[in-house]
Amino acid sequence: MAAGPGIVVQKMWDVTVVDFQEAKILEVQQLDAISQELFRLVDDLDRRKIILDFSRVQFLASAAIGLVMNLHRKITAVKGTLVLCGLRKELMKVFEIMKLTKVLQFAANEGEALKVFGYTAAG
Repeated sequence: MAAGPGIVVQKMWDVTVVDFQEAKILEVQQLDAISQELFRLVDDLDRRKIILDFSRVQFLASAAIGLVMNLHRKITAVKGTLVLCGLRKELMKVFEIMKLTKVLQFAANEGEALKVFGYTAAG
């Protein structure tokens, strides 16, 4: 399990789970560090199945949505899959308003996100 800038990255089978540790993801420097780490997963470590777990996140800068979309494009380009999970109702509403629910995959929690890849949380 590796820790990055406000994130914890763990590998379950061939799926990479990224847990955001901060309640607020608002600062530009914080977003830059997170994006570098997430892009490294795809570019350098060849991870193609990624779950972003937002369970702890209460506030998200609009730039973070851009980061998610860039990561989605990057993963899609290598025939991978990105699933977002654990989004609070208020944050999910933002994705709905922006019509991103038609583009991105969402799951209620990490267990449901793992099912997208054919796994159950128990194994």
